[in-house]
Amino acid sequence: MADLKVDLTAPNGKKVTLHTGLFINNEFVKASGGDKITSINPSNEKEICSVEAASAEDIDKAVAAARKALNHESWRDISATERGQLMFKLADLAEQEKEILATIETWDNGKPYGDALGDLGEVIDCIRYYAGWADKIYGQTIPTTAQKFAYTIKQPIGVCGQIIPWNYPLAMAAWKLGPALACGNTIVLKPAEQTPLSILHFATLIAKAGFPPGVVNITNGYGRVAGQALAGHLDVDKIAFTGSTATAKHITKTASVNLKNITLETGGKSPLLVFGDADIEQAAKWAHIGIMSNQGQICTATSRILVHESVYDDFVSQFREIIKTTSKVGDPFAEDTFQGPQITKERYDAVLGFVEHGQSEGATLAMGGKPCPLDGKGYFIEPTIFTNVKDTMKIYQEEIFGPFVVVAAFKTEDEAVRMANSTTYGLGAALFSQNLELAHRVAARIEAGMVWINSSNDSDFRVPFGGVKQSGIGRELGEAGLAAYSQTKAIHVNMGQKL
Repeated sequence: MADLKVDLTAPNGKKVTLHTGLFINNEFVKASGGDKITSINPSNEKEICSVEAASAEDIDKAVAAARKALNHESWRDISATERGQLMFKLADLAEQEKEILATIETWDNGKPYGDALGDLGEVIDCIRYYAGWADKIYGQTIPTTAQKFAYTIKQPIGVCGQIIPWNYPLAMAAWKLGPALACGNTIVLKPAEQTPLSILHFATLIAKAGFPPGVVNITNGYGRVAGQALAGHLDVDKIAFTGSTATAKHITKTASVNLKNITLETGGKSPLLVFGDADIEQAAKWAHIGIMSNQGQICTATSRILVHESVYDDFVSQFREIIKTTSKVGDPFAEDTFQGPQITKERYDAVLGFVEHGQSEGATLAMGGKPCPLDGKGYFIEPTIFTNVKDTMKIYQEEIFGPFVVVAAFKTEDEAVRMANSTTYGLGAALFSQNLELAHRVAARIEAGMVWINSSNDSDFRVPFGGVKQSGIGRELGEAGLAAYSQTKAIHVNMGQKL
């Protein structure tokens, strides 16, 4: 429809014709309720454009399309190898469009353009990885008795509702689309309301790649309306969600209406431990990447740094210097920018609110903690370090989701492990030591789904990703990610037993 497109020119000069409708049955359509989502550029607080916002009725339509596609021979009966070929084609198209996709993501999200291009590399790699898995998902034969032939087959779960966050819009979409499609499911995907644009351009590639109508449906909308309708829909078989722990709890309750299969990747307050024998320069550089990249808006951000008292002052000094020389805050389209704006005014205010909490609790504001707008606009915050932090403080316990880190000291290995484990979260952790025996021992004791030794946050699409405690249920990425989107059926064949 002609009125569901808008011609845009991005701040870097790239021109794009963006579809603004809901993507259902390989077509862009208007929302039934007439609601829209307005995308705001967080760098200058200006409106980019508005897109359709799905109502509960629109979610019904998308789910019906996905159910029909699941049972249609055009998807149900193609070979697993053909599924993989469609996915390879999708990855190729994304590679051709990566500069446009990265441009939209930077404009809509605020992340530096170089980072957005890096994210697109992960999108492409992740889809290709799961495309390769498509025809390698199979069951087993199980020896029992001479009079029985028993075997298992792997089947798709069915219609999958996927709710993605705003911090890595396309990367998180790929993490969910890849294994779901490889296993033969159909999908209704709801992007974050804060970042509705890049996935709409990506949707055009789904149709171009040749996926049958209804296999992938993209329904921008508000969480309280579209997300709620998707999580509670009786004809949705699975919900996969990435976002806050509080929202995940609500989604879990809503999804229980028909005991949906669920996968959750939620909040984190990941520790980074620096032992006395660590390479302090490397620890400081990785700690910087672990908390300050992507504006600190990373679920696994190593936002609690625990340092042995013998190297505490040295570490803090080097860490501060690396931030001063590396973390340039500015225009996300500028080549030398390391840190862009926070995603929204709400998140900007929340991060600054934690600065006030830290000071009121008696921690030392060692660096940053102030707004730094460009020409008086934008949700920019200086990289922030608090020292002399106790593990009972709010800034130590709660997820802040910004360029904000707390640094605390420990004396012994046992104290370090206790401090690392003293939150309700358990997503990621990092530790630095040149003693590999100590490193492996501590890694095993830390309550987290992932631990990095002598690095931080260098995740890989081939390696499982997920948390424990209140950081989630299930795993994404790697071979483990397939388990979330397939189910095992056992078949018993009587080979001659008579009653």
